[in-house]
Amino acid sequence: MLAPPASIRALAFHRRLPLLRPNHPTLLPHSPGPPPPPPPRPCPAPTRSLMAFSAETAGEEAEEEALPGAAGAGGGGEVSSEEWQRWGTSSPLPTVVASVVRQLLEMESVAGEKMRFGGVGSKLKGDFKDVEDKKHRAVYETLADSDQKLQYYSARQIGCRLLGSRGYLCQKCWLPMEDCMCSKLAPCNLWRGIRFWLYMHPKDFLRQNNTGKLLWQVFGIQAASLCLFGIQEHEDIMWDAFQRSGKEKVSFLYPNKSATPKSVNDLKFDDFTMNAGLQEGGVQHEPLNLVLLDGTWSNSAALYRRLKERWTAIWGEEDIPCISLSMLSASVMHKLRPQPAWDRTCTAAAAAGLLSELHMRPELSAFKLEEQAEAVECSLDILLDALTVRRVRLGRSITRKQRHRRDCI
Repeated sequence: MLAPPASIRALAFHRRLPLLRPNHPTLLPHSPGPPPPPPPRPCPAPTRSLMAFSAETAGEEAEEEALPGAAGAGGGGEVSSEEWQRWGTSSPLPTVVASVVRQLLEMESVAGEKMRFGGVGSKLKGDFKDVEDKKHRAVYETLADSDQKLQYYSARQIGCRLLGSRGYLCQKCWLPMEDCMCSKLAPCNLWRGIRFWLYMHPKDFLRQNNTGKLLWQVFGIQAASLCLFGIQEHEDIMWDAFQRSGKEKVSFLYPNKSATPKSVNDLKFDDFTMNAGLQEGGVQHEPLNLVLLDGTWSNSAALYRRLKERWTAIWGEEDIPCISLSMLSASVMHKLRPQPAWDRTCTAAAAAGLLSELHMRPELSAFKLEEQAEAVECSLDILLDALTVRRVRLGRSITRKQRHRRDCI
C-alpha cells in the first residue's frame, strides 16, 4: 500500500539523525502526472548530517529503475563530442568509447534491426544482445593484458548507456525527462581553494539514483570534475592535474586506508590559496584536489586499488593520502535505496560532510563552506523527492530494503 502524499513528502525531506560510533568520544562519519516544478528556492539551514565515506551506498544494480523498452532504442548515429559533454564532462569523447559505439552501430547496420535497450544500465535486449555478446567476448579474449580488458569493459558499459539513454534521460540530471529536476536546483560557487573529482565506476554512469552527479550540477564541471574508472583518457586528465598540483595537494576521501589515519584537520592549504585566491604575479596556483570514490561499496575497492597503483607508479609510495570524516549520521538516501550498513553514505552527502568539517576550521570560516554544504544537502533532498514521486506514480515501493544487521532509527 502506498503512503498518502503528505507522508511521502515528509519522508522525502526528513533529515538524518546523528549516530554514535561505539567506543568513541565524538560523533563520527559517513510525464505527465506531477504538477510543474516550483522555481528554485533557498533551503533552510539543516541540522548538520556529516558523513565519513564517499562511495555510493546504493543497493545492487537490480534496485535501479528499469528502462522502458520503447524508450531505450539506440538511434541518432555516433556520439559527438558535444553530446558526450552534455552528460556532465568537459573532456573530449574518449577514443575507446567512440570505438565501442561505432562497433555497435555497425553491428546494427549488418543485422538490419534496431538495437533495443532496457533494464538496469541500459542493457541490450532481444536477439541483437546474443549476437553482440558473442562479438564482445571474442574481442575481450584477444586483448593482451588486464588494463586493456578493463578499458574495453568500461567503454562497453558506457557506450551501451549512452545509446540506451538517448531521448529518455535528461542529460544533466540523468532522470527520465518527464521527471527532470534541473529547474529546482540552485547553482552555487565552490570555494576556489578546493576541487572535487568524482572517480566514478562505469556502472554508476547515468544511473538515476547516483548522487555524485549533483556536485557538478551544483558547482559546475570545472569545480567538480567527472573521471570514469578504466577510461585511460579520463584518468590521464585527472592525474595530470594531480601532478601539476603536487602530491601534497591530493587527498582521497576513503575510510581507514592510510597507514596513519588522517582527518579533515590534516589537510594543508598554502598562503596563496588562503589569502589571494589561486593566481599571483601571473603564476597559476593549483587548488587542493579532493577525490570522491563514486560507485557502490562492492565496486569501491576496485576504484581504490586502481588509484593506489597509479599513485605508486607516479610517486613511488605505497601509502596514499586517504582521509575520513569525524562525524557520522545516516544518509537521507537510506530511505529509498538499500544500504549495506547505516555507517555508509552516498557520495554527495560525503561531500557535504567534508565541506562542513572544513568550515569548522577557524582559518576557513570566511569562505562560506557551510553554505556550499547546505547547497549539496538541498540537491540531495530534491533528488530524493524526484525519485520518490516517480516511484509512487509507477506504483513502486518507496521503502528501503533492510540489508544491515543493526537496529536503526
